[in-house]
Amino acid sequence: MPMQGFGQDHVTQLQQADGLRNAGMDLDMDWLGALRLNAPAITRSAVALPARRVVTGRERAAWMCKAVACMDLTTLSGDDTAARVARLCAKARQPLRPDLLEALGMEGLRVGAVCVYHEMIAPALEALEGTGIPVAAVSTGFPAGLSPMRLRIAEIEASVAAGAQEIDIVISRRRVLEGRWDALHDELRAFRAACGAAHMKAILATGELGGLHNVARAAMVAMMAGADFIKTSTGKEPVNATLPVTLVMLRMIRDYHERTGWRVGMKPAGGISKAGEALAYLAMLHEELGRDWMSPGLFRFGASSLLADIERQLEQHVSGRPSAAWRHGIG
Repeated sequence: MPMQGFGQDHVTQLQQADGLRNAGMDLDMDWLGALRLNAPAITRSAVALPARRVVTGRERAAWMCKAVACMDLTTLSGDDTAARVARLCAKARQPLRPDLLEALGMEGLRVGAVCVYHEMIAPALEALEGTGIPVAAVSTGFPAGLSPMRLRIAEIEASVAAGAQEIDIVISRRRVLEGRWDALHDELRAFRAACGAAHMKAILATGELGGLHNVARAAMVAMMAGADFIKTSTGKEPVNATLPVTLVMLRMIRDYHERTGWRVGMKPAGGISKAGEALAYLAMLHEELGRDWMSPGLFRFGASSLLADIERQLEQHVSGRPSAAWRHGIG
């Protein structure tokens, strides 16, 4: 993976992905009922992947920079302030120190997006003006998704009106647990319509769906309903992104693409805080979907502390000396 010119390549990939949105389709219960997976085999394959795909040296540094470019830099705390969001956006504009960017040949590197609550959209837009970095807003009663439907729709519409270019919605988990796929499809179609030109990332909250078979079906229904991305987690569940869950979702994306021609993005989120973990997800993405998906237009990490660990490891790569974690604050 060459490192020169990566910043411009990142911008080009975003432009190519824009406009090529998943149109969705009517709910196909025959397709849904025919989905089959071998959960033990999927788990074994996913768990073995990090040891099977090891990269070192310059190649590892390039993959870590790819992870940065595909990152939704996120703050979703009750004590968020405009000042905190401004600091996060400054990091989004320049995720690595200038000397590291120069040494790596990565001038122009940016993150994929900044993700915030609705109230923080305005300060995020102000701080990112002129960068081309999109602002994503969580919506629909995040993280539980249990507010009345009219309020969830209104929340989406308010965030789009405020300038959010991406909306991270949460599904009603009870629809999955009760097998009410038609209700889930209808709900997501309504969310997609409310998003308008903003891209919709459907959070499945996989840790609360009761197993990999339900994850597969929920992912497929979300894509049939027109989701631009499917996302593992809110980051607030007891179990968030895992490699087995991600493997299932990637294979559903591949199946959907093969049958419909539409490309849907993937976003593992929650609990990915170490560079080595991020590289395992990228390796899985490359194995399952190939290079076409390895861009911020089709793959994102939902992350906050991950960036600090990547910067620490890149400094060690450049300098040849260990680097302490406290030297690399995110904000």
